[in-house]
Amino acid sequence: MSLSLTSAGKTRISLSPGLWAGLWPVLALCLLLLLSGCSGGKEAKNKDGKDKSKPVPVTVAASSRKDMPVEVEAIGTVEPFASVGVKSLVAGILNKVNFREGDPVKAGDLLFAIDPRPFVARLSQAQAALARDRAALDNARRQAERYTPAAAKGYVSEEQADQAQTSVATLTALVQADEAAVENARLDLNNCTIRSPISGYAGGLLVDQGNLVKESADQPLVTINQVTPIKVTFSLPEQSLPELKKHLSAHPLEVLATPPGNGAKPLRGKLSFLDNTVDPSTGTIRLKATFANPERSLWPGQFVNVRLLLAIRKDATVVPLQAVQTGQDGAYLYVVKKDQTVEQRPVTVAFSVGNDSVIASGLEAGETVVIDGQLRLIPGATIKAVKPEAKAGKTGVAP
Repeated sequence: MSLSLTSAGKTRISLSPGLWAGLWPVLALCLLLLLSGCSGGKEAKNKDGKDKSKPVPVTVAASSRKDMPVEVEAIGTVEPFASVGVKSLVAGILNKVNFREGDPVKAGDLLFAIDPRPFVARLSQAQAALARDRAALDNARRQAERYTPAAAKGYVSEEQADQAQTSVATLTALVQADEAAVENARLDLNNCTIRSPISGYAGGLLVDQGNLVKESADQPLVTINQVTPIKVTFSLPEQSLPELKKHLSAHPLEVLATPPGNGAKPLRGKLSFLDNTVDPSTGTIRLKATFANPERSLWPGQFVNVRLLLAIRKDATVVPLQAVQTGQDGAYLYVVKKDQTVEQRPVTVAFSVGNDSVIASGLEAGETVVIDGQLRLIPGATIKAVKPEAKAGKTGVAP
């Protein structure tokens, strides 16, 4: 580098070629930083949403007015309408099993047969004892009939007459005991044949043919579950009890139960049981609903989604569920005005059912709201309403 004076008295700086080569990278870097700062400021401005002139593509829908069900939801457990553990009332060898596990059975169908031979013998023995004592009773009665008039005439003593009457009374009681023994033996013989007490489905067989079964054993031979009709048990918070009792006193309450699985249709039933106490450990109250279950869609042990219909709200203002946003001050909507700008409006949501939300206040039926694309909006922004398919394909924003 060298310094020199020009004819005008100005100082001129001359750089050597090597020094120029070293300064070029520094000047280029400064220029790139300057351009990056300018473009970054513009991008931040767009990202912050301050540029309201460019329309934002969003999906919109009009709020409507319709009747909406007032419901409470819970998870329920399916229970059989009746469940009977079949046991043997007599002890003996299991001769026959007349069903297969899981088979449908009807009330009165033969399930098991126990070897009847010991019970036939007991019945015959009891009948023989009855016949013997009846014969003795007949003889005692004839003897008493002879002693009574003879004692009146003094042919026999009064004591002998009394003994004859006592013998009649004793044998009468003995015959009654024999009759009871015969009836008990006949009942035991009948109990060798075990029939289904209810209609339903047989469970797993717990004792195989050929085994010795005990009388009234702790473990049943099989369990029969009645599934038509069927019950669903569920619980609700105790805070729901006043509203529940109010509607229950007015009319029977309808219950919808949806089995697991895609495309499962809900079944309609009626609330049939309200427990008489609140569980203090959980703060919930237990309820049961009864379903006809003609197609056996509900099966004991299943978990199902339960909706208890309390009432119908007439002419409710309804918007799609995804239109409602939640901020620091509560729920709000983006409402589209006539000039295609949006207004952020606070609303009060009464409840939601399925894909709809019922707006209690803050919105009128017929107003247009944004249901997708709210994250790119600010109050006063201009929007462009597009269909969900167009928005996903053209703008790259998921609907």
